[in-house]
Amino acid sequence: MWHGFLNRLPRTTRYTLGTKIDNIFTDLIATALTAKFARQDEKIIRLKQISEGLDHLKYFLTILWEIKGIDSGKLSALGSRLAAVGKMVGGLLKSIS
Repeated sequence: MWHGFLNRLPRTTRYTLGTKIDNIFTDLIATALTAKFARQDEKIIRLKQISEGLDHLKYFLTILWEIKGIDSGKLSALGSRLAAVGKMVGGLLKSIS
């Protein structure tokens, strides 16, 4: 979904804020893969990193919306999916801790 939006961002935004958001997405994926195979104590650390990364992602997406890089509908679509992922991560943290 994000890559469909990224290609339609204005050029200056695409290569600055768009790249930053894209990097956060890929970092989150890498951290999730690492967490999947981590020991219990390391898994908690990774899940906290994912939670923090999701907060950063929401913040930068909000900035993108404020500068009119994406419209409210796109922000809402991404936000609802990120909220669902956040609930999953929070649930995993509670079950592990």
